[in-house]
Amino acid sequence: MTIELKLLAWTLILAIVQIFLPSMLRNRETGTAYNAGPRDEPGPPVGVLTGRMMRAKSNLYETLPLFIAAILTAHIAGREGSLTHIGAWLYLIARVIYVPLYAAGIPYIRSMVWLVSLLGVVLAIAALF
Repeated sequence: MTIELKLLAWTLILAIVQIFLPSMLRNRETGTAYNAGPRDEPGPPVGVLTGRMMRAKSNLYETLPLFIAAILTAHIAGREGSLTHIGAWLYLIARVIYVPLYAAGIPYIRSMVWLVSLLGVVLAIAALF
């Protein structure tokens, strides 16, 4: 398996972690009985950290399909090389760093880290041409 595919697999693990983070935090806020039920009635307000983790997850989902498509297309087309290698590393590392920055509510630096992750996607796409 190429390094790009391994990094894609680790990125998918990160996505799973980001699914569970807000869920676990929300369980603390509402209790498991509420979350296990149909949730017909609104629960208590979403806490600050839970909200941040929900938004961080949503943010990941904005670029993750592009990253997946770029890495898989490069692999299938035999276009893996330095651009996809660097791009995949940039994307994964930046996305890992992004989570605690968002949790801590750190502005600007978080946005710069997001731009680094986007650069990773752009590099992987550039390798296709």
